[in-house]
Amino acid sequence: MYNLLRPYLFRLDPERAHALTLHALRITGNFAPLRWIFTQQFKAPSKPVEAFGLTFKNPVGLAAGYDKDGIAIRGLAALGFSHIEIGTVTPRPQAGNPSPRIFRLLEDEAVINRMGFPSKGSEFVQLKLNPSLRSGWFENVYGIQPRSKKKKITSIHKGGAILGVNLGKNKDTPNEEAVLDYLELLQNFAGYADYLAINVSSPNTVGLRDLQGRAALENLLTHLHQQRLIEEMKLEKRIPILVKLAPDLSVSELDDSIEAILRSKMDGIIVTNTTLSREGLRSSLKGESGGLSGSPLTARSEAVLHQTLKRVNGEVPVVSVGGIMHPDDAKRRLEMGAALVQVYTGLIYHGPGLVREIVKAF
Repeated sequence: MYNLLRPYLFRLDPERAHALTLHALRITGNFAPLRWIFTQQFKAPSKPVEAFGLTFKNPVGLAAGYDKDGIAIRGLAALGFSHIEIGTVTPRPQAGNPSPRIFRLLEDEAVINRMGFPSKGSEFVQLKLNPSLRSGWFENVYGIQPRSKKKKITSIHKGGAILGVNLGKNKDTPNEEAVLDYLELLQNFAGYADYLAINVSSPNTVGLRDLQGRAALENLLTHLHQQRLIEEMKLEKRIPILVKLAPDLSVSELDDSIEAILRSKMDGIIVTNTTLSREGLRSSLKGESGGLSGSPLTARSEAVLHQTLKRVNGEVPVVSVGGIMHPDDAKRRLEMGAALVQVYTGLIYHGPGLVREIVKAF
């Protein structure tokens, strides 16, 4: 089916096509018969993975960036993902960078984006994850007693998938105060997410990647770990925290970032985010600014995964993302030692059937 739809989607502006497919999945998730059909169509074999104290039904997840505001979680879960990482969510709403800000590089099977964390903000996403929070409005207007506010979303919202929330600071928050944004987000989503991912590696927010430096990163993560312990006591649940790193770090910079992650007692590492490199591109759009994803990132992401696995030496699980376009790409990452893989651009070029194909491949 996707092979038939893709030519029509590719005639649309990339951001419009993205919005169209996302809202189609939102409708699918909210309409039980359609959701059941999709679940049966894209059902993948059960191949459980244990990581971060969680059980994933298979090793394939959706990378952050597709569903930024958590509007289509159930529809996405129907595609067979074991986990869905929504976001990046920022504390306050922000529009992101001006359009156009997504570009398809067809000759290279790649995408350049310079979205800049467009987000409807923490409050909006919390309402999506727990609609009962809206009940105060009915109490005020009609005097109706609201339902109790749940601290944790139920499986009906997640469609049986593990839910991750990817967190980022607002654009206008200086790096010196970034820890306040991340602490606020941790407190907001600790009760809803199965795990949290700290995004300090997007190339589209000025200065964000400076937070990957050893001193800055260790300071940020140490504060988050301390707050995490407080939230765990309140909620009586464990809150795994992962950190997502860039592919453009030098060997020594990557080692420094990993050292900070390990010293601050984080639970895992996600490698990699998009790249600023344009090496080997053929498309006339290669001069567009932003982060590059897709096939050109494959080799670099594998190299960073290899170095990361060697450095952590089994201390924490590692999630591999970036340039996973075909089942063999994912199989290779898992054989290298990645605990899980995540896809995004591969879905754009090859469709949602990619999830099931990957699970069957190993």
